[in-house]
Amino acid sequence: MIGAALLLPKDRQGIEVHSSPTQRIPIELDIASIVSKLPQPNDFRLTTPSADASFTVAKGDTLSELFMRAQIDQQTMYRVLEADLNILALDTLQPGNEIRFWLSNDGQLDKLELYFNLARQVVFSRYDDGSYRVDEVNVEGIWQNRHLSGQINGSFYLSAKRAGVTAGQIQQIEGLLKEKLNFARDLRAGDEFSILLSEQYVDGEASGQNQILGLNIQRGRKTISAYQHEDGNYYDEKGQSLARAFQRTPLQRRYRLTSHYNPKRKHPVTGRVAPHNGTDFATPVGTKIVAPGDGVVTLVTNHRYAGKYVVIQHGNKYKTRYLHLSKALVRKGQRVTRGQVIALSGKTGRITGAHLHYEFHINGRPVNPMKAKIPMAKQLPNKAMQRFSALVGKRKMIMGLS
Repeated sequence: MIGAALLLPKDRQGIEVHSSPTQRIPIELDIASIVSKLPQPNDFRLTTPSADASFTVAKGDTLSELFMRAQIDQQTMYRVLEADLNILALDTLQPGNEIRFWLSNDGQLDKLELYFNLARQVVFSRYDDGSYRVDEVNVEGIWQNRHLSGQINGSFYLSAKRAGVTAGQIQQIEGLLKEKLNFARDLRAGDEFSILLSEQYVDGEASGQNQILGLNIQRGRKTISAYQHEDGNYYDEKGQSLARAFQRTPLQRRYRLTSHYNPKRKHPVTGRVAPHNGTDFATPVGTKIVAPGDGVVTLVTNHRYAGKYVVIQHGNKYKTRYLHLSKALVRKGQRVTRGQVIALSGKTGRITGAHLHYEFHINGRPVNPMKAKIPMAKQLPNKAMQRFSALVGKRKMIMGLS
């Protein structure tokens, strides 16, 4: 019986799965056959019940169409949208993402999951009163370094692609160095580039999330570099910032604060925690809204509850959002600079009066924009330079530059 016991499958916690026959019957075991048919260790996973409806988002899909295909009524979709006001995850669905629906016995939406990648999911769960709560699931995973290098032969884009750099990473590199290098005009055949990446893995599989840790371009005797510091921003070897510093608010003059950032705010009726992830300014309709820092517009849309709103990504670490606008003056994919007018404030969406709702996110999480430590200087202070120089030294060794 020892041989048979060793072959019993185990669950994820290592507990053997036993049956309890009332009578033992000796049989001849074909060990090789049994082993070949046993599930592999990775097959023993804790899984949630299969969704009642699951779709991979395709180009041209709309949220209402996806809910309709899952046989979920429009009023339920609106309740989910209301719950999503603080995260606005539904607006960020892209082709290739997954949306999964779980239904109750009477056809009500019990749970909705948005699957963005291995490292990020958003889950909506139904309360007894028919409203929904929303939770973000962020998996840290394991980050591993990877070094890519090559020579310029043709355009930088094609040369970097040959070295294994993705189109998104190339776009980020060109954005980082736009003030120091004209990629179409300044590079010559034989110039060299070296890139250090940090890539995320979840359960041994790449999640698609990555960061550029170091970048070096050698043009003859001239070196152009960019290294990410602990604050998430990029600097050259001398500690000079590659992007202009942020301004504290996205406004050209001071306006009264009507509602402060409060992650623990409770709903006055339900008593449930309903975070206020931004800061509200009493801006009359038509007030000019400016970008607080250089970045790329990632979303311009209209939401039933958030109204017209704009999202700007500032490098890897920072993101800003502007809600209840009357008009957007930028388009998705557009690069903006600090102080550039991006929109006009308004009173769109579900609000009682005109104001600007402004959010500042660091590493995907909202923070208080009036108090958060955001980059306000053009150069690293002396205290930070010592640590930055040590960091650069280690990364240059990995990149074979020292």
